Amino acid sequence: MGERPLGVTVEDVRAYVRMLPRAYEVLVRGRVKFRVGQIVFVAFSEDETVMGFGFPKEWRQALVENEPEKFMLPRGSDLRFHWACVRLAAIDEEEMRELVLNAWAMVVPKYVSASFAQD
Repeated sequence: MGERPLGVTVEDVRAYVRMLPRAYEVLVRGRVKFRVGQIVFVAFSEDETVMGFGFPKEWRQALVENEPEKFMLPRGSDLRFHWACVRLAAIDEEEMRELVLNAWAMVVPKYVSASFAQD
């Protein structure tokens, strides 16, 4: 069995987010974003090559330092948020699902994420 090919698209993310309770898509100034309520948990660069996602600030630097070819810090104005970025060409669908699920779980009530995990 070979390795899974790297690279996911906005369509891959969209298909996965459709399954997440309370999540919905918005288009803001030409950029695709996914929200729960008014909180954005995933957003894409204008060219859709980079995905920003909710991620604990205290672990962000280690994430970027351990895999700089894959992850990067958000722009300076977003450093105050729990946010990190990943190059879509550098991840496979399984890793995308993990990043999106964890970002979503940060913004929904615990009982919602717990019941989704049990399904």
